[in-house]
Amino acid sequence: MNQNPFELFQKECPEVAARFNDLVEAQKALEGLDAKTKQLINIAIQTANRNVKGVQMHAMMAKNEGATREEIVGAVVLNLHHSGLASILDCLPAAIDGFEGKM
Repeated sequence: MNQNPFELFQKECPEVAARFNDLVEAQKALEGLDAKTKQLINIAIQTANRNVKGVQMHAMMAKNEGATREEIVGAVVLNLHHSGLASILDCLPAAIDGFEGKM
């Protein structure tokens, strides 16, 4: 069984998932940053947390918002002095997969 973890979360916890989605929508609506920049920041945050799947998903969303491969790679590598090389090595392949639409 290789079920999408977010779909499983939505199935098992529909009320919590709905509220989580509301929070995400409220964050998207914040003014001051364009959608592409928000996605690049999310990639950097997910890299710092070593959340490979999160990096992959946000890389795909960043590309959809007009981010280049170089911008996505840069958002990952920006963490080198914060999170260390291991985080970069974990997350860079996922970022490229997300950019290339490999999910």
